[in-house]
Amino acid sequence: MIIVTGGAGFIGSNLIQQLNLAGERDILLVDNFAPAPNLTGPKFLNLAGAEYADYMDKREFRAALKAGYFENTRIRAILHQGACSNTLEDDGRYMMDNNFTYSKELLHFALDRKIPLVYASTAAVYGASTSFAEAPTNERPLNIYGYSKLVFDNYVRRLIPEMKSTVVGLRYFNVYGPREQHKGRMASVIHHFTRQLKDTGTIRMFEGSGGYGNGEQRRDFVFVKDLARINMFFAYLLPEGPKKQVHAIVNAGTGEARTFKSVAEALMRVHGPGNIDYIPFPGDLKNRYQHYTQADITGLRAAGYTAPFTSLEDGVQQTFAEEPAL
Repeated sequence: MIIVTGGAGFIGSNLIQQLNLAGERDILLVDNFAPAPNLTGPKFLNLAGAEYADYMDKREFRAALKAGYFENTRIRAILHQGACSNTLEDDGRYMMDNNFTYSKELLHFALDRKIPLVYASTAAVYGASTSFAEAPTNERPLNIYGYSKLVFDNYVRRLIPEMKSTVVGLRYFNVYGPREQHKGRMASVIHHFTRQLKDTGTIRMFEGSGGYGNGEQRRDFVFVKDLARINMFFAYLLPEGPKKQVHAIVNAGTGEARTFKSVAEALMRVHGPGNIDYIPFPGDLKNRYQHYTQADITGLRAAGYTAPFTSLEDGVQQTFAEEPAL
């Protein structure tokens, strides 16, 4: 069995689709289908066509872990995508339970059973830093979401010398692709720009901020299917996977920052021409917004992952070939 937490979410649902394409069906999907104010649609729609063996609610799953429910189950890998990813969530107790305590429970379960664990961290741990190597001097989160992920990364770091099975944390940069229509404000700019272009013929993006000109803010945009492949690689679910144990926390991005203007241009090549309108920078994002991100992927390559990344232009084309109604 392969366990995928957050399996109905954006990244988790794409991961299950890619597992299916690799011939994997014995999958336990864990998620939380309760309504949430930050979501704009039901997550179950992401699972159209997906094949998996069983489903558990997140609360049921956490209780089952503690009760020893999986004592006699052969688990090949745990791909932990489940978390609160709302960067505007300010309830620190809720965020720490979801992103730290839950992850810690899974980590110890995996270590005790010697099950490979690959988990989702985030580039939000870097905050306003302009250096993105995986070093404490660069880690200055701007919100409780980034902080909760960093606390777990540091917990993992302390345990690495004692680990006897693979544990890999992946610091996702700006992820885009199909199956993110439910994410509301937290969806990628690719999703938001597309909706604006189709509805009004005009893409709205922020005026200059953080020392960057209009639309010149830069992000490392990474295609969700590339992230699925990285997860599967470190979980020994690909033929070319690692030949030994891996204990690492690494960046999962392309290593190339692109401007928001570049995103708009790539979308217009798919959907047709439109206009760009620059809008004032929102007050509620002040001091919690990353104006620039670019993954340093030296650590990822050193850990053994050498495959190329999908370009922004190709990723945008693939997104809408698969999800034309977005």
